[in-house]
Amino acid sequence: MTTTRSIGAERVRLTFNPSADSAVDRIKRATAQLIDTIAGEAGDGRLKSLAMTAAEEAGMWGVKAVTTPIPDRES
Repeated sequence: MTTTRSIGAERVRLTFNPSADSAVDRIKRATAQLIDTIAGEAGDGRLKSLAMTAAEEAGMWGVKAVTTPIPDRES
């Protein structure tokens, strides 16, 4: 289980959500869990690091996707 003190929680800043958006919370929790799972498994350190970084990046893009307003396309 991901806690606010886990590596995943720290990397995604799990408790930082000024808008209190529930979608942001879900994305961050899922991303933190994935990072923690990868970190906890045995394996090549470099590959684990790359996988955790890619997961972190995907989480950031996910948060941006759900928090960016959809532009008005009336033209």
